[in-house]
Amino acid sequence: MPTFQELLSDAKRQIREVGTDEVQRLLRDARPPALVDVREADETGQGKLPGALCIPRGFLELRIEERLPDKSAPLILYCAGGVRSALAARSLVELGYTNVSSMAGGYNRWHDQGLPIERPRLLSAEQKERYRRHLIIPEVGESGQVKLCDAKVLLMGAGGLGSPAALYLAAAGIGTLGIVDMDVVDLSNLQRQVIHGQEMLGRPKTESAAQALKRLNPDVKVIPFQERLTSENVERIVSQFDVVVDGGDNFPTRYLLNDACVLLNKPNVHGSIFRFDGQVTTFVPGKGPCYRCLYPQPPPPELAPSCAEAGVLGVLPGIIGLFQANEVLKLVLGKGEPLVGRLVTFEALGTRFAELKLRRDPSCPVCAEGVPFPGFIDYEQFCSAA
Repeated sequence: MPTFQELLSDAKRQIREVGTDEVQRLLRDARPPALVDVREADETGQGKLPGALCIPRGFLELRIEERLPDKSAPLILYCAGGVRSALAARSLVELGYTNVSSMAGGYNRWHDQGLPIERPRLLSAEQKERYRRHLIIPEVGESGQVKLCDAKVLLMGAGGLGSPAALYLAAAGIGTLGIVDMDVVDLSNLQRQVIHGQEMLGRPKTESAAQALKRLNPDVKVIPFQERLTSENVERIVSQFDVVVDGGDNFPTRYLLNDACVLLNKPNVHGSIFRFDGQVTTFVPGKGPCYRCLYPQPPPPELAPSCAEAGVLGVLPGIIGLFQANEVLKLVLGKGEPLVGRLVTFEALGTRFAELKLRRDPSCPVCAEGVPFPGFIDYEQFCSAA
């Protein structure tokens, strides 16, 4: 039987080893190689090469094809000293990868030479257990969960749409949730606003929502804004967050929030509901239309009554609100295909979905190319004039 040294020598004869100087040169190429760190999580937590994927040696064959499906693309593996990565490189050659190298000397030599490293933020043991079902998904993993924990999301409203969105975003680990709502909890809210309970009747919705979210996930920081969103405060509030969830129930607020998101370059996940019908889309400035492209003018009030006037099926806000939460997670993770330029509608009585294509209006007064921001307006007057 061969000894370990004989196995290692045999592996190194079958693969290509590159030194740290060559790795630096290759990373400057027009088509730089992918870096894969095959060390264990406790090792990568001390530091890793910038941009490296972390796939522990024991999971490499299981996960590599999901993370790096192009078997002809250049790929450099490294470990602590170059032993595990050499054996791993031979294994990938056997899997059909044709451009695999192992970095001689590994991370230790790279670090000792004073070359650039990054120290990733680590999840605590409790967080790893809480988010375990996320961590085993290749599209999320620990790096994706860290993105979620670092994200700041603003919810416009803690009502029918904001309630389910807030609960599931908190459960998913979104680190900071801002909530704008000036209302108090009313008995008629409890038919659909699931974040609130009977014991919170008469209390501010921001306070009720904050208590529910902290019970669900103590790690989440909740920033309440118990105030009405206006032209005077919208920049101050929206500028603090990465993504906005529009769960407003009136047109002046929707136009105001849209204009602020365009000005501040913030993605805006829009949802709306009416009796048995709901719709959701995502507006990303510079990448698709905005709310004004969809609705250049607000409809007259008699054609767009509020939920208080027209009613709404209790489960419908939950369905649409969770679509909004799903959009937020995709945006934060940088995965999947957000609903940019697409409007999904849902009809609850027939359980029917439809998708409409949305186009950017080249003459939009807010988001058209080269058009300076016109400034905030009197949105109540703008909508009443319809």
